[in-house]
Amino acid sequence: MDVSNFRKWAHRAADWSADYLENVGERPVRAQTKPGDIAGKLPVAPPEKGEDMAQIFEDVDRLLMPGMTHWQHPRFFAYFPANSSPPSVIAEYLTAAMAAQCMLWQTSPAATELETHVLGWLRQLLNLPESFQGVIQDSASSATLAAVLTGRERALGFRGNLDGLAAHPPVRVYCSEQAHSSIDKAIWIAGIGEANLVKVATGDGDALDAEALEQAIRVDRAAGGCPAVLVATIGSTSIGAMDDLRAIGEVARRHDLYFHVDAAWAGSALICEEHRHLIGGIEAADSFVFNPHKWLFTNFDCTAHFVKDPNALVKTLGIQPDYLKTQGEGGIDYSEWSIPLGRRFRALKLWFVIRSYGVERLQEIIQNHIRMAETLAQKVDAHPDFELTTNPSLSLFTFRYAPPGADDLDDLNARLLQAINDDGRIYLTQTSHQGAYVIRFQVGQLYTTEEDVEMAWTVIKQLVGGLSNANGGHSR
Repeated sequence: MDVSNFRKWAHRAADWSADYLENVGERPVRAQTKPGDIAGKLPVAPPEKGEDMAQIFEDVDRLLMPGMTHWQHPRFFAYFPANSSPPSVIAEYLTAAMAAQCMLWQTSPAATELETHVLGWLRQLLNLPESFQGVIQDSASSATLAAVLTGRERALGFRGNLDGLAAHPPVRVYCSEQAHSSIDKAIWIAGIGEANLVKVATGDGDALDAEALEQAIRVDRAAGGCPAVLVATIGSTSIGAMDDLRAIGEVARRHDLYFHVDAAWAGSALICEEHRHLIGGIEAADSFVFNPHKWLFTNFDCTAHFVKDPNALVKTLGIQPDYLKTQGEGGIDYSEWSIPLGRRFRALKLWFVIRSYGVERLQEIIQNHIRMAETLAQKVDAHPDFELTTNPSLSLFTFRYAPPGADDLDDLNARLLQAINDDGRIYLTQTSHQGAYVIRFQVGQLYTTEEDVEMAWTVIKQLVGGLSNANGGHSR
């Protein structure tokens, strides 16, 4: 494809994107295909000769779109959002066209310096301590792995020596029962082992209990273990649980633990001053992470990872063979702050989003999402056949259908969720809370309106009418 044809098809891609975003609300939110439906329509072998772009575009619509779940749909209320926005998409076009590999300062000085600057903006927006310095990672999972590895290094003082790890007292990592599964994965990858992940009991509000944490650390130390890392959660994936950073931070400081705070979803709400109390005590943390690609309307992948001591992170992750060494004075080489060597120019889309919307508009959108969730939660709570199982945490709450006389509420709600997602007008997901199957509802998609949330409630009430309870009757 020459530049002339590239211009033609790039314009076509822009038109396709605008049409998609304009009409995505008319599609089923979740893909309605069965396993193998898409693969069965694709050619077994690759083409011997190049095909026409018109045919390729046609096949996107004909073959692939039926199998897409539409995360930019205004009635996507599942998981957490993976938001895009028009300014972010435009920036991604530019990033893709430049295709820079931004591993070192000299491989694109503007990319490195813009990343430093934009992370400085975010630090100001969240009112994080000035001592924090930021880097963009691909995901919160990578940032959590980096934190676990750094905490391991700090505790044991060795580098990449798993034989040495085996010879030392077992490294112990602590988190709450509500913490994300990325912590489990991090301790597997770090060679620490699942047996050394201590999931501490929760107390009021499903927050990690500081007294239980203190006791767990004392027991481990008495048994010859090496308490090393504490991971706090601000806005758990399941129900939006919030740990008390001040209380558990005091424990971490007393026992010299590396203290990491995972606010992957909820962190975006901290741009609103009224929610900054959620990270009271953050000054005790060694690192903090949140995902602009969730609730700050920036395309995946874009994770903001802040650290108090960049030298500890670089000492853990940095490696610079001769072929990567730079001559003369240079800036930050962010590849030494990250697990991968290769780095995309992720800062550009974040810069576009913040400049295009401005802080006030970003705050307004998040505040509206929270208000919409609270309004719907009140309606659910007031309905005699439904019960609110957790109160709204920012824009997330959980509920279940519990009509009088119904048996096996877990099965009933599993069937309700299946009916909701098969219907296609809205998309929800489930979780388990206090041993019960419950349904999650979160508002966070950029294009969601009050009408979309009201439609969701209408759909839910309509679909329960087609369910029968375990006694053989029909719900009302």
